[in-house]
Amino acid sequence: MTYRIEGQLLEVCTCKAVCPCWIGDDPDGGTCDGTLAWHIDKGQVEGTDVSGLTFAMLAHIPGNVLQGNWRALAFVDERASAAQEEALLSVFTGKLGGPIADLAQLVGEVVGVERAKIQFDVVEGSGRLRLGDKVEADLEVARGADNRPTVLSDTIFTTIPGSPAYVGRAPKYHAKADSLGISVDLKGHNAIQGSFLFEA
Repeated sequence: MTYRIEGQLLEVCTCKAVCPCWIGDDPDGGTCDGTLAWHIDKGQVEGTDVSGLTFAMLAHIPGNVLQGNWRALAFVDERASAAQEEALLSVFTGKLGGPIADLAQLVGEVVGVERAKIQFDVVEGSGRLRLGDKVEADLEVARGADNRPTVLSDTIFTTIPGSPAYVGRAPKYHAKADSLGISVDLKGHNAIQGSFLFEA
């Protein structure tokens, strides 16, 4: 086994809730500026333990999500050693194959890789994400009439292949990255949460 990582996803973007990208439609407004963060509760990559670390990206998606050509700024947990950073980049750039490789191939250009202080918290469906001084997001899960989380499954696009995703909204989404031309300050737009297990 090349790698096995499991943990949680937090995602927020400029689309309105629910994000049309997940069913293959064009993003609201024609383009999407989204932040994706995967926190690894437990995992190893080619023998390197990456438990407790987070990898994230801020991405500009120029049109339909499935057409690719994303431009992305990658964030590696500042607590990662050089070996752990290399391991995370190997997985999330698709170099090691597996379920994350299909997502990685949608990224046409990585404008940079930054080590950052990352805050990733999820408690009872609510989340908080901070990526250095570039991204601030608060997330709240949507719930049905019986108070259970609203779930997306079997979607044509996903950032957590093989797992259901929980739909929500972001009371706060602030993102700024000159390298991507992104400056976002929104409330009440799309948020996604979920768990993942990736292995190859």
